Amino acid sequence: MDLISIVLVILYLMLTGYLGYLGYQRTKTAADYLVAGRSANPIVMALSYGATFISTSAIVGFGGTAASLGMGVLWLTVLNIFVGIFIAFVFLGNPTRRMGHHLDAHTFPELIAKRYDSRLLQVLCALIIFCFMPLYAMAVMVGGAEFMAPIFHISYDAALYVFALIVAAYVIAGGLKGVMLTDAMQGGIMLAGMAILLVATYGLLGGVTEAHAALGALRDQVPGFLKAIGHQGWTAMPKFGFAEAGLAPPGGVAYHMWWILVSTIVMGVGIGVLAQPQLIVRFMTVKSKQSLNRAAAAGGIFILFMTGVAFTVGALSNVYFAQKEAIACRIVDDAARLDPGPDGKGKLALVPGNAPEEIKARAKRFVSYRLPGASEEAPLSYAMWTDKTEIERGAGGAPDMLRPHLIAVLRSVGLGTTLQGNTDTLIPAYVRSALPHWFGVLFMLTLLSAAMSTMSSQFHTMGTALGRDVFEQYARHEHGSKSIHVTRFAIVAGIVVALVLGKYVRGNIIALATAIFMGLCASSFLPLFVFGLFWKRMTKPAAVASLLVGFLTSGFWLLFVNGKTAGGIGLCQAWFGKPNLVPATWSLTWTVVDPIVVALPLSILTAVVVALATKPMPRAYVDYVFGGPKPSP
Repeated sequence: MDLISIVLVILYLMLTGYLGYLGYQRTKTAADYLVAGRSANPIVMALSYGATFISTSAIVGFGGTAASLGMGVLWLTVLNIFVGIFIAFVFLGNPTRRMGHHLDAHTFPELIAKRYDSRLLQVLCALIIFCFMPLYAMAVMVGGAEFMAPIFHISYDAALYVFALIVAAYVIAGGLKGVMLTDAMQGGIMLAGMAILLVATYGLLGGVTEAHAALGALRDQVPGFLKAIGHQGWTAMPKFGFAEAGLAPPGGVAYHMWWILVSTIVMGVGIGVLAQPQLIVRFMTVKSKQSLNRAAAAGGIFILFMTGVAFTVGALSNVYFAQKEAIACRIVDDAARLDPGPDGKGKLALVPGNAPEEIKARAKRFVSYRLPGASEEAPLSYAMWTDKTEIERGAGGAPDMLRPHLIAVLRSVGLGTTLQGNTDTLIPAYVRSALPHWFGVLFMLTLLSAAMSTMSSQFHTMGTALGRDVFEQYARHEHGSKSIHVTRFAIVAGIVVALVLGKYVRGNIIALATAIFMGLCASSFLPLFVFGLFWKRMTKPAAVASLLVGFLTSGFWLLFVNGKTAGGIGLCQAWFGKPNLVPATWSLTWTVVDPIVVALPLSILTAVVVALATKPMPRAYVDYVFGGPKPSP
């Protein structure tokens, strides 16, 4: 890093620290720590909501996913704005604010508990949040670390630790006031960074029309493993359909990609955002409906710039990598061999010269190279060799020039990945390779802001779930310093869990982990939350049953049906001797259908049936929940 980069990072961290300290100074009560005193500025609230919503998982993870799956990911932007902003603010925001203020609720589990007069629901919601939100936090950490590590010339693990320590400092001290103030500052940086990224990308590729035409022309370069699951080019939606039962490529066509894109990426995140506890609590931080209305417009613009730009640039990065990428380097071996394993799906490993002939025969040719300034001990970089690969040898000590001419997903293939690459690295690689150094510094601050704004809210939510919603319930302790101490301890515990996950779980994980958590929240919380706001006939047994059905169905699907999660966790293999429980007579497409497609409808149906079959809640208490006087004991 040069001096300017170091100065900018130091200034950014100093400003973040100052705003965290300001939040600490303004935090006098539990309400200040938990819901920012219920007096947040609407613009600050909108930027905090948006910055919390959009993280490195959206920019790096889903941007990389767009590089692989194409412009169809933009349907997630549509749902983000229509559902995550319009529906959330216009239809859910004010009833949540009004009920939260009236019931004096400070967290999402507490709001649910007071709506249904149920300590059990409060504890169940809190435990789901505390146990599973680290998965989402891990995705955010990984997204930031993938970009920060090479920029700072530190290890991936060190980047994780730096993230965690900085965020922990101001969340533990400043509570939600500190979180929202830093979120607003970070949201402003994110807006500037993404706007410049879009303009710079179109300028680099010759303009809007030229860039999209070039992306459409790459259709014939779709790799075989993507064509087999329905990819039709980066400007078209995938083919819709189910794989023929019992058949998979190459014996049959598996139309998996449409279901991955629509059920997991678009629905899992687009609908799941409505049930995100760290976002719902934002509605309880403003004074009035008018504040929410002002915040909605700002939030919509913010989400459009964040997701729309990330997904568009992700898809267009294919054009840059295929046509324009030029790597100044020192070629070490232009005929290096990497072995994908006997089935062609394993992690690539370097083939030694004395390897058996069968391994040499299946190995793929790569170019190994070392970037300028890298030490001789530094790991080599690898680029897949094709008939389009160009190498220009530098003369007189000048660097060699490598032009791989590979689309984005193939550009991410290398030592330690599979032949399907690692999409989590694509956006960082594009920014470092294609754009000027000064923008790399700005984008670094953008990702730092995106990661910190989301992580701070995640850790605050995890901490309050254990401190406020579990400890206070079982300790019978009133709001005060003791529960805040437990909250701060829980924040540290959540950070440690996320760090451990981030250290050991890598590779195409960011978008998947985010979608899993959001889908789990939607299936577990959304019916009882929405019915609780609008349907007076909704009962406590219905809420408990809906939560359990949604949560258990999602858990079963992830552990025993979904091919990627069930295979990765290995519980199904250990118990039943096979990677998933999908019968041989069923289509393999079921193994990529997201749990939300099954779990959310079952959760909604359970809520309605049980509510109508059980005794209504006492009329006086329901009237109180919806704004009436508190009933006498």
